[in-house]
Amino acid sequence: MSEPLPPLGEEELNGYVDGQLPPDRRAAIELYLAAHPDVARRIATDIAHRQALRAAFFAHSTEPLPPELNLSRLVEERLRRQSHWWWQVAAAIVLSLGVGGAGGWLLHTQPTPDRSSLAMAALEHQALASHAVYSPDRRHPIEVTAAERDHLTQWLSNRLNRAVSPADLSDFGYRLIGGRLLATEQGNPAALFMYEDANGHRMSLVMRPMAADLRVPVAQWDRNDVNACSWIDKGLGYALLGPIPNAELDRMARQISGKQG
Repeated sequence: MSEPLPPLGEEELNGYVDGQLPPDRRAAIELYLAAHPDVARRIATDIAHRQALRAAFFAHSTEPLPPELNLSRLVEERLRRQSHWWWQVAAAIVLSLGVGGAGGWLLHTQPTPDRSSLAMAALEHQALASHAVYSPDRRHPIEVTAAERDHLTQWLSNRLNRAVSPADLSDFGYRLIGGRLLATEQGNPAALFMYEDANGHRMSLVMRPMAADLRVPVAQWDRNDVNACSWIDKGLGYALLGPIPNAELDRMARQISGKQG
């Protein structure tokens, strides 16, 4: 009779998901997963999500990483604009992206961040990455156009399992061009609505489901030429970003936060 397999650490499971383990360790993990179906389901979801991301970004795989999406740059920017308290959030970002040893070091040397900080960090990272990937695309920035607004609203509401709808930014000179479904790092659905002005400048509005008890007021942040506002209310996280002055962005965000939900 074979000996029971000991529990495996998250670092080694992450290595299995990333395909970075030697054959003997992969075989050991596969035996472990066969005996632990709950863990196996989670790992299968992680693998599927990673493969989907690779497929989505394959066209950009040989391009250098944009500076605004570099993890070290994100951490550095957050540290520069916030107090030492925000270093906790930087640690959470590293851990959520599965950086491994460095993430483990940060976890053991910093206090545990609160839920609101973690949620806002995840929201900001997803909004920035989505805007950087989709807003420059002149042909396929969205999946459903504004001409099918009712269908777009119903589709995304059904996928997010809550009512979401595109905000009206026409008073600011931005028209809705459409929207698309996004995936969070946990493999859950989120929504992106995109807007454009007469000069072709684009704004992104990301909506991401959050815990119902979380509330975070509108807060501004920026990355290079992109200014942004984000907040959490009534089970949704919102992030609005684009190349516009902070004062105008703040007016947009406060109009949306007063009308959504």
